[in-house]
Amino acid sequence: MTRKKRAEIAARMLEEFYPEVPIPLDHRDPYTLLCAVVLSAQCTDARVNTVTPELFRLAPDPASMVALGVERIADLVRPCGLTPMKSKGLFGLSQILIEQHQGQVPESFEALEALPSVGHKTASVVMSQAFGHPAFPVDTHIHRLMHRWGLSSGKSVEQTERDAKTLWPESLWNKLHLQIIFYGRQYSPARGWNPDEDPIQIALEYRPTVPQKTGAKPKKPA
Repeated sequence: MTRKKRAEIAARMLEEFYPEVPIPLDHRDPYTLLCAVVLSAQCTDARVNTVTPELFRLAPDPASMVALGVERIADLVRPCGLTPMKSKGLFGLSQILIEQHQGQVPESFEALEALPSVGHKTASVVMSQAFGHPAFPVDTHIHRLMHRWGLSSGKSVEQTERDAKTLWPESLWNKLHLQIIFYGRQYSPARGWNPDEDPIQIALEYRPTVPQKTGAKPKKPA
């Protein structure tokens, strides 16, 4: 079976499994989504969602986030881990939004990736989920499943993103990347995975020959 055919089968089955896909991170607007994605680095979405209600009650916009100060932000986001980086990142990006973007989240990859603690993946999430621009953010679930399905080499998230964008039409990207995340959590976890109980893996008639390495810490903001 060709790689393109496997991609078509996977997309069709994902649509059957998840015809509706809510955005996993609770948010109110582009700014709160941006903050939530920053907090999700090396942290589960479920845990982020326990932290953000109080954070966004106190700081629903860049001005109020700056007013909190780094130390108070750190106290609030500590359960998400990487506290110094995330608290300084939320404070710093909020300052820049005020100083350079009239307090609004910019609708461009270049401007987003220039913000503290915001890399390409975070920018892709905001561009796709907040503004509706076609993007394919690659998280650990997508990276893992693309390898397991024989759709990418699995050597880097950059390569995985390029392969995904080549295999699937742009019109599917924003929904499909969420469908893969939901599927990975339910049927193809990093640990305890049994390919013989994985519906898509069975349908694709494919088994990865080299185990996917997971759990590596990112060297730069996602």
